[in-house]
Amino acid sequence: MVGSYMAYLGIRVTDVERALRIYGGVLGLREVARGDNAASGGGTTVLLKDEFSGQKLELNWYPPGSRFATEYSAGEGLDHVAFRSGDLTATIAQLQAAGCRLALPEYPIEPAPGFRVGYLVDPDGNWLELWEQPGPMPDTPPETY
Repeated sequence: MVGSYMAYLGIRVTDVERALRIYGGVLGLREVARGDNAASGGGTTVLLKDEFSGQKLELNWYPPGSRFATEYSAGEGLDHVAFRSGDLTATIAQLQAAGCRLALPEYPIEPAPGFRVGYLVDPDGNWLELWEQPGPMPDTPPETY
């Protein structure tokens, strides 16, 4: 396909500052842009970037009356956002302290020795996958997951 590429993943949130505490504070994504689209019928957008992988996540908040402020249905059409963690247990604890709830506790992935995964749900109902695998975190972004 010519002329297109995936630029970012956008998720809908009900509280921008709370979402920033989770995605920026705990998971380490850096805010790279913020916009106010109220004049065009939108709301607040915050673009976050993972400095290591280059992946981008856009947080979108729509005020009542916005043409995009349809009834919020948690997880509608979004499966999960995945993050690799160097310390799965500690990251899960930090996310819970920031307001996420545990959906599936840590469990091993067989037959991959030492590979563990856990799932949480952020306060807006978006699922977060966290995984830990043996060995150090890579020095450069991996080509695949």
